[in-house]
Amino acid sequence: MSRVAKNPIALPQGVTAKISAEKISVAGPLGALDFAANSAVDVVLEDGHLLCRPVEGAANADALSGTVRAIVANMVTGVSQGFSRKLTLVGVGYRAQAQGETLNLTLGFSHPVAHKMPAGIKVETPTQTEIIVKGVDKQLVGQVAAEIRAYRKPEPYKGKGVRYADEVIILKETKKK
Repeated sequence: MSRVAKNPIALPQGVTAKISAEKISVAGPLGALDFAANSAVDVVLEDGHLLCRPVEGAANADALSGTVRAIVANMVTGVSQGFSRKLTLVGVGYRAQAQGETLNLTLGFSHPVAHKMPAGIKVETPTQTEIIVKGVDKQLVGQVAAEIRAYRKPEPYKGKGVRYADEVIILKETKKK
């Protein structure tokens, strides 16, 4: 059995879980998330904890039990605390501005870039060079942050571009004569 799957998932106060044969639903103060249940893994609610157990005889049940446990744990964390991803803009004239459901970016192109946020994702710009992407779904927050970063990835000579706040860019040395 997966070592990850052996750890129970504690449900914080205010978070409820509903388990059926087709899906697992988790609801909390920040929202609700659903996940399609896998037939190779049994998810059981016992004493305020969720347990993921592999089904006997199912193919890949041990590996899937750890994966399902990690996804459900991220769902519980998302509906109780939420997830956020911080991006920084490095470069002269690079700016970001959040206007409702769109993020307007000026990244040195001849045109501004307007990125529409999907449902369930909020974006904030505390300064013109900082972007904070927030939401309850960890996968969706990471995907939106990656899409924003993809508009202008950090280049290796000056480090200009959109980067994650904790990302380290190793700069290359310029060509010598």
